[in-house]
Amino acid sequence: MSGRARLTLAAWGATLMAAGALLPLVKPASWIFTAAFVLALVSGVGTLARRVPLAQPLTLLAQLAVTLLALTVFFAREQAILGFLPGPQVFTHAADLLAAGAEDVGRYAIPAPDTEGIRLMLVGGVVAIGLLVDTLAVTFRKAAPAGLPLLALYSVAAGLSGGGAGWLWFLLAASGYLLLLLAEGRDRLSQWGRVFGGAQRAGRPGSAAAAGGTTFAPARTGRRIGAVAMGVAMVVPFALPGFTGGLIGNGDGAGTGGEGLGGTISAVNPLVSLQDNLRQQEDREVLRYRTNARDTSGMYLRLVALDQFDGTSWKSSVRPIEAVPKQLPWPDGLSQSVRITEVTSNFVASEGYEQKWLPMPYPAGRVDIDGRWRYEPAGRMLVGDDKQTTKGTRYTVSSLDVQPTPGQLAAAGDAPEKLRREYTRVPASLPADVKATALQITKGARNDYEQAVKLQDWFARDGGFRYDVEVESGTGVQAISRFLKDKEGFCVHFSFSMAAMARSLGIPARVAVGFMPGTTQSDGSVSVGIRDAHAWPELYFEGAGWTRFEPTPSRGSTPSYTQDQTPSGAATGPARPEQSASAQPSAAPSASESCTPQQRRLGDCGPEEAVAGAESSGGGPNPLTVVLIVVGALAVLAVPLLPLLWRTRVRTRRLGPAGATGARGPEETAARTLAVWQEIIDTAWDYGVEPDESQTPRRTAARIVRLGEPGGEAADAVHRVARAVEEALYAPNPRTAPGLAEEAARVRAGFHAAADRRTRLRALLVPRSTARLRWSAAARWSETMTKWSIRREAATSRALTTLRRTPRESP
Repeated sequence: MSGRARLTLAAWGATLMAAGALLPLVKPASWIFTAAFVLALVSGVGTLARRVPLAQPLTLLAQLAVTLLALTVFFAREQAILGFLPGPQVFTHAADLLAAGAEDVGRYAIPAPDTEGIRLMLVGGVVAIGLLVDTLAVTFRKAAPAGLPLLALYSVAAGLSGGGAGWLWFLLAASGYLLLLLAEGRDRLSQWGRVFGGAQRAGRPGSAAAAGGTTFAPARTGRRIGAVAMGVAMVVPFALPGFTGGLIGNGDGAGTGGEGLGGTISAVNPLVSLQDNLRQQEDREVLRYRTNARDTSGMYLRLVALDQFDGTSWKSSVRPIEAVPKQLPWPDGLSQSVRITEVTSNFVASEGYEQKWLPMPYPAGRVDIDGRWRYEPAGRMLVGDDKQTTKGTRYTVSSLDVQPTPGQLAAAGDAPEKLRREYTRVPASLPADVKATALQITKGARNDYEQAVKLQDWFARDGGFRYDVEVESGTGVQAISRFLKDKEGFCVHFSFSMAAMARSLGIPARVAVGFMPGTTQSDGSVSVGIRDAHAWPELYFEGAGWTRFEPTPSRGSTPSYTQDQTPSGAATGPARPEQSASAQPSAAPSASESCTPQQRRLGDCGPEEAVAGAESSGGGPNPLTVVLIVVGALAVLAVPLLPLLWRTRVRTRRLGPAGATGARGPEETAARTLAVWQEIIDTAWDYGVEPDESQTPRRTAARIVRLGEPGGEAADAVHRVARAVEEALYAPNPRTAPGLAEEAARVRAGFHAAADRRTRLRALLVPRSTARLRWSAAARWSETMTKWSIRREAATSRALTTLRRTPRESP
């Protein structure tokens, strides 16, 4: 097998080995065979094109054409011309598949089903990476940079799996890259002809005779370096601090581990795991609480509010977070005329439940909790900071049970303009039938409240919808249309559709994700299980604030304020807040100092008082975190500049003041002259003239002038320095040559003036002479290993000698 063929096979194998990290993400994983076949076709075409030989750009174009034809046959044969030629319909179909694949990625938990869209994304991505690796490693013979696309492929897999790609997949990907490097190294060595091994001294460390084999030292050294590098890469992460995922989830994805049947219940995104939680065969407990609420049927535990609808999915807006106030601000839009009951609840989260968002009744007024928690004011949510999760957490929440009447909701005024604009925004891609259906359902409604109730009742009772957690349906605009047509789905579809339809009618709406109230136990506590996970819409009414609705049939409880649909049209008189029930939880917190229950009964508390009772947020980023981020960013930006910085440092050391004048002794004169000469050789190398250490200084100077064409003063300067080098090397008493540093500067200016822009940038940013740094490191490593081998052999010899003498001395 030729070197190029071996290198092509290594590039193909390295790509597939790196793609192995994607296998756990999708089931079944049959897509990998399609990717392997298409990539083999692309590699084969590249091999044929290089044998012709075609120019490198033409080789790449031929491989791209074959890639397009192969993907057309596999994914768009019906839309293609003659079944394989791509036309406009093929590209339209591919765009639709990619959009559907992106929607499926955000919708399904890992492992996701092998849908057509996801399959195209996986196969197309792996083939694109493989084509890039083949181009770099085989066409351009640069195997080392080919590791970057391989790293990107593995990093994508690790990121999608929440960092859980596993050491086995890393080992497989790293092995593929090392095989690619070894194949390139063997190909380069083969260009020097057959390697003959000289006579080795018996027993010499590192010799074939001592090792008892015929393996050459460079091959052994390469394998040792590769093994050490892989070992370090696998061990070092265990000594470094870990990083968690985003705000919503920890880094464990769906989670594993734990004791017994428990395990970790977590969510990188609550919606991703919601359907999986509802499908659990065993309803595992996630938390338990005690409360003094008289009726817990409406005590939904809210995790997060999804307020942004971009046409693909509902998600939380990126908002600032702050320190948790002692007293949370008064809820937006809540009036004193609405009846309010204070409720205090004590929660204990399960050891197997890890979630970055804290489950709480809405709206919470005070939260007593230990740990690193932060407050998001817009959604009134608490989120864990710096790896803080709900695992085993105990906390107390004082919340408000808001009980508006139908009349109050019907008479609600207009929402504030800023809030209305933000929470009624719908994407331009929302199908017209969604709003048309909403208008048809709410025909005859006199106000926003009656429209909301009609929407809720249509989904929950009158529209013929069926609750089914097995339905595979997305959350984008097209998925809403399908849901309205098929009329089957689970809470995500009901809540998303009602919120979208409410927004289309001009009613501010968002979606809440969390848990239903749970099941009351014999000891009076309430147990919340994983199958109590739920999503519901919240609609805004001025005076009542964000108000819960329940459109999902056979799930949760219908709010009492939506059951009476014949309001008078006018608001009822001011209702006094009721006192909490007398049954207190086991460790109830003290009442708020700024507003006592007695003051609430008298109606003397208002939003201003509640806000005044809140502490200053004291939020803002941690200074140490900011410093570390800035230092890290500067370090990342400095990495591409390392060759430039190293080359500048070396040039300064060689051409320092002593290098120009002031060298008095013969040895120092020779050393400074040779340093300047070395700088001129490296300057020529940076501009494309490779050094030839076998030439004399005079021949080297002639070669540099001939190949580099610095011209004029620069050429004369090269010859003058070459004569000074000869004098320093061969004259009995060499004289100090003045102005050597200036001569080197003239040479560099001459090369710079004669070079084109690309060569100048290469010489400045990625100078070729930095290879000396790699050579120096390799030489030091080899010297260190040789010394260590000698010391090991000496220690072994001494130990064997001691063992031989011991039996004789024992009598």
